[in-house]
Amino acid sequence: MKINKNFLIVIPARFKSSRFPGKPLIKILGVPMLKRTYLQCLKVANKKNIIVATENKKIANFCSEENINFLMTSKKCLTGTDRVAEVAKKIKADFYINVQGDEPICNPSDLKKLIKYASKYPKEIINGYTEIKDKKLFYSGHIPKVVFRKDGRLLYQSRAAIPTTKEKKFIKAWRQVCIYSMPRLSLKIFSSIKKKTILESMEDCELMRFLELGLDVKMIKMSDKSIAVDNPRDVLKVESILKKNYKN
Repeated sequence: MKINKNFLIVIPARFKSSRFPGKPLIKILGVPMLKRTYLQCLKVANKKNIIVATENKKIANFCSEENINFLMTSKKCLTGTDRVAEVAKKIKADFYINVQGDEPICNPSDLKKLIKYASKYPKEIINGYTEIKDKKLFYSGHIPKVVFRKDGRLLYQSRAAIPTTKEKKFIKAWRQVCIYSMPRLSLKIFSSIKKKTILESMEDCELMRFLELGLDVKMIKMSDKSIAVDNPRDVLKVESILKKNYKN
């Protein structure tokens, strides 16, 4: 399949995170998390196809020092996807890939798979999933779980333990991999809402806004290698994985 080169990887990096303030610049084994995320993206895309979207001057200064493309976005952005939508208003591309700035070990193979799929279906909203094998992850309120139709269309997303039985047992489940592709029109519709939709706000899951606005989200299978850094404990998990990789 021919890769569409007219795409843009946008890394939303918000300094004032409600769950973990300042986390884009938190150091993981001495390297700022944002830089680690950027370097993972650089393994599959050219520098010109990658941009950081931020509301913060500290992050902007860091990007300047590291020679990373960046764009200042509004402090009023409700989510990372709203930040991507702001970028889309200023820079035209066939599709935009949101790689959350808190994905320091996102799998380049997953990103490459997403770019290939989006090149074939540039007008679709596409997100990744992977199976949950650890019971603790299933019951964790930090992990967004997804349920989807047989054809891969997203049915629902929640940080609660879903799907489950009436006894709330863990049988089989999937979690979101936080990289997704979106066309310009879908981003325009998404950002036209000036406050979070009801289910998006309740679940703290921005993809729910697409569903609530009547837009489909296609889920594709990815690896279980990525870990989103949602709190300081996640930093230790990522460092542990990196140390193991260094030894190997």
